[in-house]
Amino acid sequence: MAIRSALCAVPAFLSLVSAGGWQSPEYPANAFFSVALPIPPVKTPLFTFTSPQTGLPVDYFEVDIKPFTQKFYPQFPATRLVGYDGLFPGPTFKITQGRESIVRYINHADRPTSIHLHGSYSRSPFDGYADDTINVGEYKDYYYPNSQNARTLWYHDHAVHATAENVYFGQAGFYIMHDAQELATGIPQGDYDIPLGISAHRYNKDGSLWDPVINKEVTSVYGDVIEVNGQPWPFMKVEPRKYRFRLLDLGVSRTYKLYLLANQQNNKRVNFTVIGADAGLLAKPISIDTVTMSIAERWEVVIDFAGFSGQNITMMNERGVGADSDFEATDRVMRFVVGNIVTSTANNNIPAKLRDVPFPPPDSVATRTFEFARGNGEWQINGVTWSDVAERVLGRPQRGSIEKWTLKNGGGGWSHPIHIHLIDFQVIQRINSNRAVLPYEAVALQDVVWLGPGETVTVMARFAPWPGQYMFHCHNLIHEDHDMLAEFNVTQVAGLGLNETELFINPLEPQYRAVPFNQGDLNARAGPFSQQAIQDKVFFFTAKNAYADVKKVEAALEAFWNNKAQKEKRSGSSPFGIPALERRDMLNGYSSMSKRTIEAKERKVRRSR
Repeated sequence: MAIRSALCAVPAFLSLVSAGGWQSPEYPANAFFSVALPIPPVKTPLFTFTSPQTGLPVDYFEVDIKPFTQKFYPQFPATRLVGYDGLFPGPTFKITQGRESIVRYINHADRPTSIHLHGSYSRSPFDGYADDTINVGEYKDYYYPNSQNARTLWYHDHAVHATAENVYFGQAGFYIMHDAQELATGIPQGDYDIPLGISAHRYNKDGSLWDPVINKEVTSVYGDVIEVNGQPWPFMKVEPRKYRFRLLDLGVSRTYKLYLLANQQNNKRVNFTVIGADAGLLAKPISIDTVTMSIAERWEVVIDFAGFSGQNITMMNERGVGADSDFEATDRVMRFVVGNIVTSTANNNIPAKLRDVPFPPPDSVATRTFEFARGNGEWQINGVTWSDVAERVLGRPQRGSIEKWTLKNGGGGWSHPIHIHLIDFQVIQRINSNRAVLPYEAVALQDVVWLGPGETVTVMARFAPWPGQYMFHCHNLIHEDHDMLAEFNVTQVAGLGLNETELFINPLEPQYRAVPFNQGDLNARAGPFSQQAIQDKVFFFTAKNAYADVKKVEAALEAFWNNKAQKEKRSGSSPFGIPALERRDMLNGYSSMSKRTIEAKERKVRRSR
């Protein structure tokens, strides 16, 4: 049988007769799994300088936001998009921990933009604040720390009231950070470490993108054409060994419950091994047959193809997920075509322990509750919208403090993926739901959590390392653009003993805002685009010492706020009757005390209060 016909064959279990029909033009049956998975190119720095302050390298990049065309349907012309460097997804940044970067985003697009490096604890003026926009004909330099642990980040538009439109039309890409500990684990790397950005779009009869703004969409765009790295229902040739896949939901509204079927083995389910989350590696790997992923969530999984030589494995999506609408082919995602030859056995392991995860201690300084609901025709957080400028700061955590936030879905049958900027949090409880904390959530730190219909989730985090104004919001981008977006202000504390000359509190600080440019200067690499001017700008940033002392800052904050933990070392007491450090050790797999015992003790203490 020819390779093409083998890939294109649609077996009975993938029958195109399924609930929901098509909103877009029908995708040809023989085109499913017929185009190879595209892999976004790796972005290379334009210049690398040495910081006079630290002696470490600082990479300078430029990204041109511009229109382009990309083919989605075999029977239609290419579709107009707007993306980073004219690509969707944009180029992938591969960063080594400890190398700061400055990325200049140049706006040749159709409308204002703002770029958020999602998963980074960037200082407030470089976090992609919604009102900190780059107009067409302007550029802005974003200064990134790259000092967190290894993780899958992504960069995307965050412009006020335009995020959904900009992301939907292509402004999203991967930003992958490695560190020495992660590289030493033996998990798949290099050619066996693959980013998979999953999205869903809706198309017009002529193959152009259905536009949510033109069509005045105010609830959700679920889409009926599933794409991976910008290609509808692709295939990928793999070797019969382990691969690491960095799953990212880079769509607008659709949530996925992903599973794998071995097509030549009676379509039996094949397990994923989940090894990473939004904030990096889990404490330990979790083998499971379904992974739930909502908008902006990242889950790193390993799939072992060793037992499937010469066979196909298809990634599927469950129907009836949350509030999402199902369509003809939204139950399938992509196909893996397994070969017979392994060219390398390096990095083909999954260790029993992945890392020590810095879970926050269980002692919270404050507890806050936020309800995400539709009211008065608006998407609101505690009855407030982004347009309520005087009221939209809904919390003022003290810098370095531990807080518990209860995130409540306010009903109406909707679901809300909630993203909190700056921090990594631990999901500690899910109620009013048919699911508890998921096994892979229990050993993870995250920055997005999905509130299914009616659910309430409690998360815990240290609000560090920086002070300043940051956002939190629903990451259903239609909800976000229609104002389900608010702020928290991390307030400075006295007595830290840090020599900080600038706190970067104001996200709209004028000296860091976007500036207009002359196209002739860009073409000639003159003016602000000359190498000397760029070096001067890089050194302007490094002289600010925005990130160089982050380890010292984190140590000072822990010392300031963890007096209880220090006392527990001596007295063995804590508000829950369990030392915070022992609880952390248990979650990382070191403690002799079982998780059930610890949870029982905590419940008993809560009831007695």
